[in-house]
Amino acid sequence: MLALWLSMAAANPYPVKVLRVIDGDTIEIEAKYLPPELRQRLSVRIIGIDTPEKGHRAQCDREADLARRASAYTTNAIRRAKVVEVDIHGWDKYGGRILGTVKVDGRDLATELVQQGLARSYRGGPKTSWCS
Repeated sequence: MLALWLSMAAANPYPVKVLRVIDGDTIEIEAKYLPPELRQRLSVRIIGIDTPEKGHRAQCDREADLARRASAYTTNAIRRAKVVEVDIHGWDKYGGRILGTVKVDGRDLATELVQQGLARSYRGGPKTSWCS
């Protein structure tokens, strides 16, 4: 059932209900279409960007501060949005999250985060430190 939904959702942006912002580049969405015995939520990692790590994963105070700002920016964008859409690209490399383009009122959230200096372009491979 999930594979069918993913294939259908991949064709078009899909309006979603955001349950929470996990960090600057990851949100959790409602997934009532999943069987009731499964957790009816999915994590969506915004494709094409990397935001700083927060909490104990931050490697320096600067990264922790930027992570808080990135999370706050994403939270505010989601809260203000009339419509949030996700364009599904598939599973992430670990299989626990979906990769997707997230649009808030038609605007690409990844682009906005990069423009604000709260994210970097990321296409896989080693990440650049936020501490230097």
